[in-house]
Amino acid sequence: MAKIIETENNVINQIGVGTEISGDVTTNNDIRFDGALTGNLKTKGKVVIGETGSVKGEIVCKNSVLEGKVEGKITVSELLTLKATSSLTGDIVTRRLAIEPGAKFSGNCSMTADNLNPYAGKEPEKPGEDSKKSK
Repeated sequence: MAKIIETENNVINQIGVGTEISGDVTTNNDIRFDGALTGNLKTKGKVVIGETGSVKGEIVCKNSVLEGKVEGKITVSELLTLKATSSLTGDIVTRRLAIEPGAKFSGNCSMTADNLNPYAGKEPEKPGEDSKKSK
């Protein structure tokens, strides 16, 4: 019987302090933001938003550690960690959630055991677009 071995790519993309990006970012690897992103971020890997980092838009990833500021929905298929310095305004969809004392969160949280594949389903909404969901 053949054994399938999934190798992890150790490439880490890093966006430094003072860098501002307007537009969507898609990668298969881990990414760290210490700069600013206005747009959606989608990866099969881990997302780290550093203390000086900020994202205005939707994030879809496997794991995430937030130390900075996020405004928008975040969908994490495994573990989302909100550090004490983090500020999140938006909805959370994740399998597991860890929140340190001091973290700020305003929005709704949905925790599910379903497979939240980062590349499944519809494309993320563009920043500034109103969601037209019926309630």
